[in-house]
Amino acid sequence: MAHRFCFAAFLILVLAAKAFPQNQPRDPFPLWPEGAPGALGKEDKDIPTLSPYFANPSKATGAAVLICPGGGYGALAPHEGRDYALWLNEQGIAGFVLKYRLGSNGYRHPVMLQDVSRAMRTIRSRAAEWKLDSGRIGVMGSSAGGHLASTLLTHFDGGNPGAADPVERVSSRPDMGILMYAVISMADPNAHAGSRKNLLGENPSPERIESLSNEKQVTRNTPPTFLFHTVEDPGVKVENSLDFAYALRRNGVPFALHLYTRGPHGIGLGTRQWDPEARHPWTAQCLLWLKEQGFLGK
Repeated sequence: MAHRFCFAAFLILVLAAKAFPQNQPRDPFPLWPEGAPGALGKEDKDIPTLSPYFANPSKATGAAVLICPGGGYGALAPHEGRDYALWLNEQGIAGFVLKYRLGSNGYRHPVMLQDVSRAMRTIRSRAAEWKLDSGRIGVMGSSAGGHLASTLLTHFDGGNPGAADPVERVSSRPDMGILMYAVISMADPNAHAGSRKNLLGENPSPERIESLSNEKQVTRNTPPTFLFHTVEDPGVKVENSLDFAYALRRNGVPFALHLYTRGPHGIGLGTRQWDPEARHPWTAQCLLWLKEQGFLGK
């Protein structure tokens, strides 16, 4: 009887592992140990953090991706953070999920850009410690997280060589970007009104709108980018991805654009529940592109 019980328990553990392959992350850590610049308090909502998910050393490629969950700059969607990290781990890529400060908690631009820039600098500055290639660190994001990722793709800097903090001396430029049904524009008619309000406030200036309409900020130095969107997306207009792709094309930046007729907003990997059997075709196309970018194994 005891043997049958032990076998049953073992079988449950095996099935659970297959259903949700928990690659245990290290604990989240604050981006600024002494407190984030511009913080409105000292509560959890005021402390931007990174949660690292490392690939199994036996398959690790040395590449990494910074992940910006969506949520309209008012929340953070777990299936667009942790789930992406676990999917990347399957490919041998380290994932770093960013908890950035939100408009729903009183924050406005440029705080979110400060958080994502600091996150990229942190990963790059600790690349040797984490056995990562500092020249293969990308950024990805969905919906409003895609806007934040595209902001980093178009508003990065080379770091401040004279900074007292060594992290701030490091470049914030991603080596590539992955944008899923991303908010790109802050201008009508294609802007997502909720994201714009949370990011820029009630009545942003035309200059602010222009600066954060990232299809207008692409240059030849913008990193290569993968984009995915569904044409019928009711939350964020497909024109956001189309316009960004056109800007990349116009500036000679390599990109891949995948459009699908059907599909709701917030689709993630294919479902809001972790299910390797129900992944959307964009994930397979993205893996081909990641291989082209040198982010997968040989």
